[in-house]
Amino acid sequence: MLKPIDETMRIEAVELLEKTGGKSEFARRPFRAAIVVASDRSATGSRQDTTGPTLGALLREEGADVVSFVVVPDEVGAIRSAVEQGAARADVLFLAGGTGVGPRDVTPEAVLPMLERRLPGVEEHLRAYGQRRLPTAMLSRSVAGLYGDTIVVAIPGSPGAARDAVAALFPYVLHALDVLAGGSHE
Repeated sequence: MLKPIDETMRIEAVELLEKTGGKSEFARRPFRAAIVVASDRSATGSRQDTTGPTLGALLREEGADVVSFVVVPDEVGAIRSAVEQGAARADVLFLAGGTGVGPRDVTPEAVLPMLERRLPGVEEHLRAYGQRRLPTAMLSRSVAGLYGDTIVVAIPGSPGAARDAVAALFPYVLHALDVLAGGSHE
């Protein structure tokens, strides 16, 4: 910013004295997570799923007890059934896969009618976060919202998308869980 004034200027001896806010301000607490992977090839066993295990490991690092993990084909009925079963046991449900523009990518169509309240800010943040790393993330049709008291987040089906989603949403999603449980917005 100051280069137009003095191109030889140097900034030295900068020291951080105190930091407040940010991720460190959020209290970590345990929560229950369910994972649903929507993938025709992984459901039939023709390809090993790597996204679900990646997502599970990342969620455990955030304090999750992963109570459910299932791989289903890219079919509306199978996805809805898995969401119903997973949400019955979890505070947060991640659905990985089927959010692209391909003919078998039906996750948003399966999940949207189930959501009682959308979380458009979460959807926008996921796309923006991913797009800073991979421009084609703009094509994601990720959706997020509430199914009962469960936060449901549908993300693209790759380990990279799983890493981006957890990095983008945690620990902030824990605040939403606190508010859902009757906590304050502070």
